[in-house]
Amino acid sequence: MALDAAVRGVGHTSPNPAVGAVIVRDGQVLATGFHRFAGGPHAEIEALHALPSAEDARGATLYVTLEPCSTHGRTPPCVEAIVRAGIARVVMGTIDPNPQHAGRGAALLREAGVEVANGPLAEECAALNRPFNHWIVTRQPWVIAKAGMSLDGRLTRPPGEGQWLTSEAARAHAMQLRAHVDAILIGGGTLRSDNPRLTIRGVAGFEQKQPWRIIMSRSGALPENAYVFTDAHRDRTLVFKDRALPEVLAELGEREITSVLIEGGGVVLGEAFDARHVHEVHFYVAPLICGGRDVIGGRGAGATAESIALTGARYERIGEDLHVTGLCTGAPAYSAGGGSVL
Repeated sequence: MALDAAVRGVGHTSPNPAVGAVIVRDGQVLATGFHRFAGGPHAEIEALHALPSAEDARGATLYVTLEPCSTHGRTPPCVEAIVRAGIARVVMGTIDPNPQHAGRGAALLREAGVEVANGPLAEECAALNRPFNHWIVTRQPWVIAKAGMSLDGRLTRPPGEGQWLTSEAARAHAMQLRAHVDAILIGGGTLRSDNPRLTIRGVAGFEQKQPWRIIMSRSGALPENAYVFTDAHRDRTLVFKDRALPEVLAELGEREITSVLIEGGGVVLGEAFDARHVHEVHFYVAPLICGGRDVIGGRGAGATAESIALTGARYERIGEDLHVTGLCTGAPAYSAGGGSVL
């Protein structure tokens, strides 16, 4: 139940994690809560506030997907509120991955006489916040590579035919990815050829969200009338001229951008895979054979043994297209648990 509650916050809480909480006494659920947005009450506080009476917390058990915070950040420490409310037992799915805080909340609760247990559904709880877990430890964003292609790896149609190879259903599914990341990254070539909007459209609950739009360009010669420079979200566009991808990712991490979706063509994707900076893949494959172009550029693997393998790979049919997703081996990452939250 706490995991189900936490999922409601995914995509809305960055740079905070998505967290869910449930308060139970004698097998009866008294209240639930989840973290709704960065700067808002944490899941534990939401659950405490949802109790019919403050007295109901005394002697109850709190189930929470992540160790309660123990320091004052955007909000006061949850540990203090839990102790003050009289909660008798706390069951947490995962320990805080932040090395500066890991285990501190649990220790403070025990010192205050609260019984603490951790570990149930740890893998699922960790998978829920994979980008946050990676960023809080490495200060680098979690990188997702997304592409829509033909069976033989063509990314776009010939000029004058429109740009889409995959179906409308597959594109709608991919729009969910945009809704759950902090930034979308493309290269200057993609901007010049496609003039993409890189906005979230048609995803319920995310109407007000707009990820950062990151443009990497060797020359910096970009069309001034492009949508990303002229629309209502133009202040959410960043241009990096003649900068290597690792350098760009480091700066985005400093800006508290915890996840980046690479949508831009074979050149940028090739650089990302060559540098082993891709953590997760979402490829949408249309039943078409076009010939003439590969999806991934760059140097490529010198031998099959050097190729990037996917772990936890999943295959899903969406309309006539195939959605392939999984985690990449070889990328430097802090992550626990498998599978995507989407």
